Amino acid sequence: MSSEPPPGAGGQQPPDDDPLRKNPYDDPSPPPGGGGSPGAGGPHGGAPPPGGGGPYGAPPPGGSGPYGGDPYGGGSYPTDPLAGMPPLADSGRRTLARIIDMILVGIVVWLLSWAFNVQEYQVNGDDISVGKSFGQSVIAALLYIGYDTYMTTRTGQTLGKKWLGMRVANLDNGATPSVQTSLIRALVLWIPFAFCCACVWTIIAGGWSFFDRPYKQGLHDKAAKTVVVNTR
Repeated sequence: MSSEPPPGAGGQQPPDDDPLRKNPYDDPSPPPGGGGSPGAGGPHGGAPPPGGGGPYGAPPPGGSGPYGGDPYGGGSYPTDPLAGMPPLADSGRRTLARIIDMILVGIVVWLLSWAFNVQEYQVNGDDISVGKSFGQSVIAALLYIGYDTYMTTRTGQTLGKKWLGMRVANLDNGATPSVQTSLIRALVLWIPFAFCCACVWTIIAGGWSFFDRPYKQGLHDKAAKTVVVNTR
């Protein structure tokens, strides 16, 4: 399985001062043609670069696009969206981080459900109240989505990811996801979890990263166009 790198994630451009954002236009190679006055053929002076097609010469073979050359047509952008990012996080550690987050938020869900008397299982019998079950699902959805969205937008890390040395990043530029991107990611992960599928959906959505290539994305990552990378 493979995932196509996006032209842009989340509908919002990350701030230019984001320290985690990649700068694909940093080109450490010396300018072609040596020095010279501006306008003498290339952006750094001297003779124009061979092959045309952009300020740094012809685009890589295979045409334009994320898998066949520079998507911007200039030849200076790396063809691999992961270039300049830390290594992708191990799926096993991602699973452990998710379990930690589920336990932490689940404790708060249980306390609020008890406080509002919407806990699904009653102490005095085996009956399940449908209305109370739905109320608990609403509380769970709000808390899990709010927690995941806020933490991911703030630093790219939930507590579980922070403790295990990982963060969420935009696939296209490595920046911390925007609010919109983080919300999409959280909705895909937690709405089915809270209202119908619980652990089954978590296993499917998160477990997808064990088999996905080349970006190790869960289904929620694919929806938001994000990846999870190491921070240490």
